[in-house]
Amino acid sequence: MIFNTPIFFWFFLIFFVFYGFVFLRQTPRVYLIVVGSFIFYGAWNYAFIPLLAFSGIADYFIAQQIDKHPDKARKKPWLILSLVINLGILGLFKYADFVLVSVADFLSLLGYQASLPTLSWVLPVGISFYTFQSLSYTIDVYRGDMKPRKGLVEFVAALSFFPQLVAGPILRAKHILPQMHAIAVPKWTEVKHGFLLITAGLIKKTGADLLAIPAEKAFAAQEGLTSLEIWTGVIAFTGQIYGDFSGYTDMAIGIALLLGFKIPLNFRVPYFALSPVDFWRRWHISLSSWLKDYLYISLGGNRHGNRTRNIFITMLLGGLWHGAAWTFIAWGAFHGLIITITHSLSNLPLFKSFNQSQSKLVKLFKWSLTFYLIMLGWVLFRADSIADAGSIFIAMHTLSNITIESSMWLVFSFVTISVLLTHVMDFYMLSSAEKLENKPRLFWLLIILGQTLCLMIGEPSNEFIYFQF
Repeated sequence: MIFNTPIFFWFFLIFFVFYGFVFLRQTPRVYLIVVGSFIFYGAWNYAFIPLLAFSGIADYFIAQQIDKHPDKARKKPWLILSLVINLGILGLFKYADFVLVSVADFLSLLGYQASLPTLSWVLPVGISFYTFQSLSYTIDVYRGDMKPRKGLVEFVAALSFFPQLVAGPILRAKHILPQMHAIAVPKWTEVKHGFLLITAGLIKKTGADLLAIPAEKAFAAQEGLTSLEIWTGVIAFTGQIYGDFSGYTDMAIGIALLLGFKIPLNFRVPYFALSPVDFWRRWHISLSSWLKDYLYISLGGNRHGNRTRNIFITMLLGGLWHGAAWTFIAWGAFHGLIITITHSLSNLPLFKSFNQSQSKLVKLFKWSLTFYLIMLGWVLFRADSIADAGSIFIAMHTLSNITIESSMWLVFSFVTISVLLTHVMDFYMLSSAEKLENKPRLFWLLIILGQTLCLMIGEPSNEFIYFQF
């Protein structure tokens, strides 16, 4: 089910009637969330519901076993079992074919024509998100950061909570489980903010679908496009992936607020970042913080002079988390490189003063360079192959191929303004949403107009980009 479709509207309306007016006590509501979430998830492929349930049940009982043992030597095998189950499932469904094909390609380079059988399994939607979410629970219990929760159904409800199930944010057990144990009645201010976020998310998704047209043109063509068309397409995809993903997140947070749950912010105007490090503090915050807390720190973090190695490993695996392709690995490596360079330069005396400068001109330079680097990264992320990404890089910087066609400049302007307006809207949401919510007439007028506009020009058949991850 996709948020911006009639079927989800009817699903949520029926669910909310039962949730808000029939099942008023804690336990029935938890069971309703489980049933509703399984229906929501099963709308894509009901065959994967047992896989989702198994992940939750396995980690629930593993956490209980971890807590029973006082010393780490006896806890560790249970944590390893959780890692094997979660990463094993993820590896089989998401990476097995990639590894087999890569091995066959490598052998062919050595002169051996190997025909290895592939699994060709369908990728369960949202598996990367709920796997990391479930895994964080057993790790937190192992580290002593939280006690295991009592109540299997509550844990399964938290893991399968449908607003964020298939595309995040990745929730930590210590954040969502207490809320599931004592479901709050949403305040009217939270309901209004929920409607505002849902509307903003719909607007972003609608804009992202429009930006997909020039983006697809640039990335699908192998040759014959001008530099301006390529740049237009790259900027369009930069806006598309942000509008699409953050739009889903906004709607997920908004829907959760209507049900009495608070989900943490997942984006903080990332294209306003002034460095690659700053970008990852603002982009997909739930994933970047997960990788930092459970991978980077576990590798040693900044200790023992291994920061560069640990950054690269973290970003490489972060890239691989997004998909089983060399382009995603290259994207992760690229971000590892620019983050490492940023850290290295920040230690030099010249760049320390530069980094601390409050000059608007310096900030503009840092923003421009950061945004340029982020766009280069998105080329690797979106391209079908490393070779295609290289061709796009060349076309972007072939100045002799610039067109003066007025219509193309109009498209370029539309794309650029659309990306900017999305961030302006987000900046307003972060800083001044409360002011708008305190003006009822204007607030509800904008909600109705925004949602009506999205229904009129939107493409509800278009899935969200992050469903494939």
